[in-house]
Amino acid sequence: MSEQKNKYPVNLTETAFPMRGDLAKREPKWVKEWQDKKIYQRIRKASKGRPKFILHDGPPYANGDIHIGHAVNKILKDMIVKARNMAGFDAQYVPGWDCHGMPIEIQIEKQFGKNLPTAEVLAKSRAYASEQIERQKKDFIRLGVLGEWDNPYKTMNFGNEADEIRALGTILDKGFVYRGLKPVNWCFDCGSALAEAEVEYQDKRDPEIYVGFPAADRDALAKAFGLANLPADPVYAVIWTTTPWTIPSNQALNVHPEFSYRLLRIEAGKHHGKHVIIAADLVDAFLKDIAEKGTDKGADKEAAAGATVTAAVLGETTGAKLAHVRFRHPFADLDPAYNRFSPVFLGEYVTLDAGTGIVHSAPAYGVEDFLSCKAHGMRDDEILNPVMGDGKYASWLPFFGGMGIWDASKPICEKLDEVGALFGFGIKPHSYMHCWRHKTPIIYRATSQWFAGMDSVPKNGGPTLRETALAGIEATAFFPSWGKARLHGMIANRPDWTLSRQRQWGVPMAFFVHKETGELHPRTPELLEEVARRVAEQGIEAWQALDPKELLGADADMYVKNKDTLDVWFDSGTTHQTVLRGSHAEQSQFPADLYLEGSDQHRGWFHSSLLTSSMINGQPPYKALLTHGFVVDGEGKKMSKSKGNVVAPQKVSDTLGAEILRLWVASTDYSGELSISDEILKRVVEAYRRIRNTLRFLLANTSDFDPKKDAVPVAEMLEIDRYAIARMAELQAELLQHYEVYEFHPVVAKLQGYCSEDLGGFYLDILKDRLYTGGTTSAARRSAQTAIWHISQALLRVMAPILSFTSEEAWAVFAGPEGYAESDETIFTQTYYALPQIADAASLLARFAALREVRTSVTKQLEEVRAAGGIGSSLQAEIEIKASGDKFALLNSLGDDLKFVFITSQAKVTRVGSEAEEGVVVTPSAHQKCERCWHYRADVSAHAEHPGICGRCVSNLFGKGEPRKAA
Repeated sequence: MSEQKNKYPVNLTETAFPMRGDLAKREPKWVKEWQDKKIYQRIRKASKGRPKFILHDGPPYANGDIHIGHAVNKILKDMIVKARNMAGFDAQYVPGWDCHGMPIEIQIEKQFGKNLPTAEVLAKSRAYASEQIERQKKDFIRLGVLGEWDNPYKTMNFGNEADEIRALGTILDKGFVYRGLKPVNWCFDCGSALAEAEVEYQDKRDPEIYVGFPAADRDALAKAFGLANLPADPVYAVIWTTTPWTIPSNQALNVHPEFSYRLLRIEAGKHHGKHVIIAADLVDAFLKDIAEKGTDKGADKEAAAGATVTAAVLGETTGAKLAHVRFRHPFADLDPAYNRFSPVFLGEYVTLDAGTGIVHSAPAYGVEDFLSCKAHGMRDDEILNPVMGDGKYASWLPFFGGMGIWDASKPICEKLDEVGALFGFGIKPHSYMHCWRHKTPIIYRATSQWFAGMDSVPKNGGPTLRETALAGIEATAFFPSWGKARLHGMIANRPDWTLSRQRQWGVPMAFFVHKETGELHPRTPELLEEVARRVAEQGIEAWQALDPKELLGADADMYVKNKDTLDVWFDSGTTHQTVLRGSHAEQSQFPADLYLEGSDQHRGWFHSSLLTSSMINGQPPYKALLTHGFVVDGEGKKMSKSKGNVVAPQKVSDTLGAEILRLWVASTDYSGELSISDEILKRVVEAYRRIRNTLRFLLANTSDFDPKKDAVPVAEMLEIDRYAIARMAELQAELLQHYEVYEFHPVVAKLQGYCSEDLGGFYLDILKDRLYTGGTTSAARRSAQTAIWHISQALLRVMAPILSFTSEEAWAVFAGPEGYAESDETIFTQTYYALPQIADAASLLARFAALREVRTSVTKQLEEVRAAGGIGSSLQAEIEIKASGDKFALLNSLGDDLKFVFITSQAKVTRVGSEAEEGVVVTPSAHQKCERCWHYRADVSAHAEHPGICGRCVSNLFGKGEPRKAA
C-alpha cells in the first residue's frame, strides 16, 4: 500500500509553522528578538509621515509588582495602538510611570526608619522608584506590549519635575490658585491631606449621642416662640452626632429656615423637668430614642432604658425665627476656654433624616460647617482647630489635651453627662470615610492649604474652572457612554482642589512666603522659573538645597520657603503639559486622541488631567476617554490574597503564555467586570488552538505557492474562491469597524466563528479535495491557493493587534524571504490588507449563503444515514436533491461540481413542483473507492496502467487535470 501511495502522491504540503504553540516556552525568545531588532523603531520608520494617533499612557504607580489589572490595562492599550498603526496612522506609544508620593515615602520609612534627613529621603525614594519601574517594565514587555521602553516618561525625570513647577506657575498666574483655611480629607497615618480619589468608605462603629446646648439669649428665644418669658429651668437646643470628638470644637448650631421647631418640657424619664428644642417632625423619634438609649452606664442603663419618656409642648416656631439666637457650649461653666456662645445659623442642608433637625457646627471639621460659619462672618483665625495632624488634641485643650480623638469619645460623653447635657448615648454602625492606603478612618480637618478654586473667576474674567471642565466633558467622546454622566457628576459637585500636601517626596510648591503677612513674594513668577531651571538640572533636590539668599538677596530674611509639595495627582494630571508638550513632544500631539484607564479614574487621572488642562489650556487634554472594569474571579468575587483567588499575570505567561492572556482580555467585554479563572483560561486556550490550526492549514497549503508566478487573476478564479475572498472582505470591514470604536470581544467572536464555520466548516472543508488531489500546478489548485493567500494576508493583519506573537510567528513563515525582508522583518510595519475587488461580491455572498443552508440540511441527512450504518464517510454516498424554484436553479448551476460542495462521490439535482416535495435521497455507492482521492467511482482501475485510482486522479496526475468551474 505504501508503494501505491508513493506512486500516486497527494499534495500534502508542509509548513514550518508548528501545530503546537508552546507559547510559554517560545514567547520570551520573540520578546528578546523584538528588543534586539528594535522592532518598535522599525514600526516608527514605516509609519513616518502618517497622521498621528496618540494614546497617552496613564502612569501606573512605581511601587510593587504588576497585577492582573495592570495587565488588562496595558494589553488594551497595546491592542489599540497596534490596530491604529495598521489602520494607517502613526500611533506611537510612550509608556510612563507615576513616581512621587506617599506610598514610596512610606516604604522608605519602613526600610530606614522615620526622621531621615530630607535629602536622604529623596535619594532613597528616587532609587526605590527606579528599581520598581525596571521590575514592572520587564513584566509589561513580557506581555507583548510594544512601545518606547528605552525612553519612557517618568514624573520624577528632572525635566518633568521642572515643567510641573512651570505648570503650577501658569495656573497661579491665571488666578486659579489661592491659599486658605479649609477642611480637607485628612489621614492621621499619612500625616497629610488626601485627594478625593484617595478616600473610600467602610463600616465603622461610633457613639451616637444627643447633646444639649443651654440657651444664652433667653429673651430672644422666648420671643422666637411667642412666649412672654422662658421657664426658669435651663432650655437646651438638642443636637445629634456620631462624632463626639467634634463637640470641644463647636462654634455654632444650624437649623433649617422652613422647618417647625417645638419647645418641650420633658414630663417623664431621666431628664424629667428639662426643656428641649427639637424639630416638630422628629419629636416622637427623639423621645423614643432617648427612652431606649438612656445615658447611664452599667446597671442603671437597663432601668433607664426601660422608662417611657413623655413631653408637653410649650411652644412652636420656624427655624427662620431662631436665626442668631445664641446658646452656650455645654462645658462653658467648667473652664474659661469653653465659655463661648454658639449662635444659630440657618442652613438649607439641615435634614429630617435622623437626629433632631438641629446640627452642631464645628467649622474646622466639616465642609458645610466651615462654609456656613465663613458665610456668617467668621474669620480664619477665629476657627478653633484643636486636632493635630497625628489625630491627638493639642495640649492646650482643657480635659482632653494629648488624647487621640477616637479615645476621647468616652471621656467627652462622661463630661457631657456630668453637666447634664447628655440626653442619649448609643453605638451606631455606619459607613465612614477611610484612607485607601491605610484603611484607617479619616476626618475633615481645617488646615492652611493651597487650593485650585473651582468657582473663582480667573484674572482674564473668563469662565470658571468648573464651567470650563464641564464644557470640556461635553466635547469629549466616552467609551462606554455612561462615563460621561459619571465624570460630569464628579466635576459638577466637587469642592475646590487641595493642591498642597505635607510630604517630602514630591514636587515642591516652590513659593517664597512672607513670614508675617503670608503673602507670596512679588517676583513669584520669575522665581518659579528660576527654581524650575535648577530643578531641570538637579531635580527637586535643588529646591531643598536652595538658600533663599541666592534668589532673594536682602529680602531673604523676611521670607520662608514653602514646605508643601504638590498633590501627586497634579504630577500625573499635568503630563499633558510635561510629557505631551514637554519631554516627548516629538512623539506626541495635544490634545491626545485617547486616555484609557480603569473606571476608578473618573475621580483620579481623568479628573485631575481635565482640571489641570482646563486651567492651562481652556480645554480637555483628550478627545476621548475609554474605561475598563476591574478583574474578578470566576464567581464574580473581588480578588484578594486572603481568598486565594488572585491570578498573577506572570504565572499565566509562564504556564500558558502571554498570548492566552491577550486573547482573554480581547474576548472579554471590558466595559464591565472582567472574570478570570483556570476554567475560563482553559476555554481561551481551546479558542486559541482552533485559530492556530486554521492558520497552520492556510500556511501549509500556500507553502508551494509563489504569488508572483502562480497567482490566478480574480476573473479566472473558481466561483467559490471568489466568494471566499468576498466573505473575507466582508468580515474585515466588520472587524475594522469594531477596532475603530475599541471593541475587541466582537472581533474575537467573529474571528473564531470565521475560522471554525466559514473556513473550517465550509470553504476549507470543500477545498481539501482540490488542494490535495488536483494537479499540483493546475489552474484549479492555483485558484484555491490564490484565494487562501489573499485571505491569509488579511487574516494575519486583523489578528495581529490581539494575537501579536502568533501573527508575528506566522508572518515570518508566510511572507516568504522577500516579503519578510520588505516588511522589515515584522508584521507590525504593515497596514490592513486591500483584498482584490470582487465585481459580483454581493450576489456571490447571497448565493453562497443560500447554498450553505442547503448544505447544512444535506449534512444532517448524511449524518443520520451514517449513524444508522448505511454509509461510512460522506464520500461513500451518492445523493439526489429534489428542489423547486430558485433552489433548483442554484444547485443546478453548479453542474458536476455540486458533489464537491456536499463532499459526496455523486450529487444530482432533480426539479420538483413545490417546496412540499423537496427532499434528499442518500444512496450508498456501489462503486469502488479510489485509493488516492477516496471518491467512489465507476472508473476506478479503468486505466490498466494505473490500477486502484480513478479517472480524475489519472487526469490530475498524468493528463490535463479535471475541469472545475464552481468548486
